[in-house]
Amino acid sequence: MDSLTTFHLCDHARQEMQRRGIEYEVVVEVLANPEQVLTINSRRKVYQSRMVTEHTNRQYLYRIFVDFDRNPPVIVTAYRTGKITKYWRQQHENNL
Repeated sequence: MDSLTTFHLCDHARQEMQRRGIEYEVVVEVLANPEQVLTINSRRKVYQSRMVTEHTNRQYLYRIFVDFDRNPPVIVTAYRTGKITKYWRQQHENNL
């Protein structure tokens, strides 16, 4: 899988992570060990992984949007959702 260890976190992504209660360490983990990487277009990919939260013991899908038209790649936003089946793709599907 396409792991990503070098990136820039834009101000918008940082603000959204804070607003949504997503810790930086979670973003780093998803980028380093994604369960799926979906290609949106020639410059943007979504790294995503399912994780169980410690507080609620509930599974969420964490989605990290990365633009690759800059060097290093830029994290543009991140969110988590309980609607896993809405965004999860079967392994043979790589594009949205």
